[in-house]
Amino acid sequence: MAKLNVLNMQGANCGEIELSDVVFGAEVNVAVLHSVVRAYLLNQRQGTQSTLTRSEVSGGGRKPWRQKGTGRARQGSTRSPQWTHGGIALGPKPRLYKVSINKKVKKIAMRSALSSKVIDSELIVIDNIALDEYKTKKIAAFLSAVGANGKTLIVTAEADQKVYRSAGNIPGVKATPVNALNVYDILNCDKLVIAKDAVARLEEVYA
Repeated sequence: MAKLNVLNMQGANCGEIELSDVVFGAEVNVAVLHSVVRAYLLNQRQGTQSTLTRSEVSGGGRKPWRQKGTGRARQGSTRSPQWTHGGIALGPKPRLYKVSINKKVKKIAMRSALSSKVIDSELIVIDNIALDEYKTKKIAAFLSAVGANGKTLIVTAEADQKVYRSAGNIPGVKATPVNALNVYDILNCDKLVIAKDAVARLEEVYA
């Protein structure tokens, strides 16, 4: 089992934690991570983009000029794609981008993502993450004290609006409860700052 120091919000060492090898010491499966991240990004798309075809653009009912004898190219409508204000040929229409991933693959991806953070020394375990007021300065000081610079993901055991709203004002910092954690957010951060109780929850679910 891997061991990590547990810090408090002031950056002081206050003990050690043993991490489960099943969850935090798994082999990193790059192919599965790619599949799950791709599915996550596709599922964020609304798929509501739509262009007007020549049949949907208003106007163009009359043939602009006769077929022969004018010296110009034959035209049937002023709403053909080659005309200004004409319809769009082969443009995007509403569609569903949803991709399904089965539960076993999701578990493998989550274990791989968490294990990659341990391997890269990007996992920071905190004894307790809590604020007594809405204060962005306190979150900034906390992250600085524990050495979480750059893009940071803060994971709490329970929903805490004071932490989430205070962290939301800092560019590159995101806070989320452990039950809303996803593979994309884990891989997209430089440091994963997680509460000790949240680690126990992850081991309970994914071990």
